[in-house]
Amino acid sequence: MNLQLFLLIIVVITALAFDFTNGFHDTGNAMATSIASGALKPKQAVTLSAVLNLAGAFLSTAVAGTIAKDLVNGHLVTLQLVFAGLVGGIVWNLLTWLLGIPSSSSHALVGGIVGAMIAAAGAHGVIWTGVVSRVLIPALVSVVLAGIVGAVGTWLVYRLNRGVPEERSETAFRRGQIFSASLVSLAHGTNDAQKTMGVIFLALISYGAVSRTDALPPFWVILACACAMALGTYTGGWRIIRTMGKGLVEIKSPQGMAAESSSAVIILLSAHFGYALSTTQVVTGSVLGSGVGKPGAEVRWGVAGRMATAWLITLPAAGLVGAVTYWVTHGIGGYAGATVGFLLLAAAASAIYLQSRKTKVDHNNVNAEWKGDLTAGLDEHGKPGIAGAPIGNGEAAEHTADAKKAGTL
Repeated sequence: MNLQLFLLIIVVITALAFDFTNGFHDTGNAMATSIASGALKPKQAVTLSAVLNLAGAFLSTAVAGTIAKDLVNGHLVTLQLVFAGLVGGIVWNLLTWLLGIPSSSSHALVGGIVGAMIAAAGAHGVIWTGVVSRVLIPALVSVVLAGIVGAVGTWLVYRLNRGVPEERSETAFRRGQIFSASLVSLAHGTNDAQKTMGVIFLALISYGAVSRTDALPPFWVILACACAMALGTYTGGWRIIRTMGKGLVEIKSPQGMAAESSSAVIILLSAHFGYALSTTQVVTGSVLGSGVGKPGAEVRWGVAGRMATAWLITLPAAGLVGAVTYWVTHGIGGYAGATVGFLLLAAAASAIYLQSRKTKVDHNNVNAEWKGDLTAGLDEHGKPGIAGAPIGNGEAAEHTADAKKAGTL
């Protein structure tokens, strides 16, 4: 096996690993509000989201072309560079997942690729007009637009439902949320799976396996990326889901449906025009808008502020990791450089995973009462305290029942 083929195999494996992290990192985009409102049980939600993410990945490939051709000079791309960029995206995804911060997987990937390109060839290797027009401007416009649409939609929903008994209204909107959440999952597949397709497409162009004039990646790339994202989605990024569903706003079904509907429309439109949009930022804007639009709702602006800070540093942070990875792998060179880079990535991922196990967040406690922090009120086993035990989703009430049997309630 020659070195270039070895590097291509490493790149494809790493790209699919990124797609997997993208799947569980962004599950909350589609299903957090439905889980928080009780419209769907946690396991049902992630299963439905996984299936629809898989289907959505086959509906559009415009974003794949953006990642492959509009952000960096393809003539300067090497397989080492692509690998380093992927490492930047994966490490940032895992760190923000550990902290329960819904940051942008899209921007992490773009930042990693751009940082690696700067390390390899300098700033002239980056197509800055593409970065600004295809990534930065859509990110700013989309989050503001999503917030406005979510706020107006929520206000209209509550305005039109005046006089309707709350129980009847909640039941109807919970059913509607199943459809709106499904639409967001489908939209997420059309947008986010394309980014990894674009990276593998870029690697195949660099290797010479496909022509630079090809408009679409090979079918096996589309299928592999769709499956990797669906599998990641099914595992459930519970830490992100908890922040999105409980940390920003106490979501009711009418708010959830309004937020999901506005998110789906914006994401689908962006995928159609080929913008590498952050679905995380769109959904966050919609959720915040739903809090603003409901009279008397509490919006936790402190949590939103921490998320905004993470968004601002995503591109440079992932870029720094990508650049350092490139310097290490290129400096060592050959088979050894690629192997060392891959082993360092595996070590970092393992360390982050082990840290997350110290206080588990899963489908049993994802709806526990928010007490100011992701894991506040959860013990070392991830079980919610009795005061914060969620009783509405049908999966965590067992803790309360156990407490009653033990005589502590």
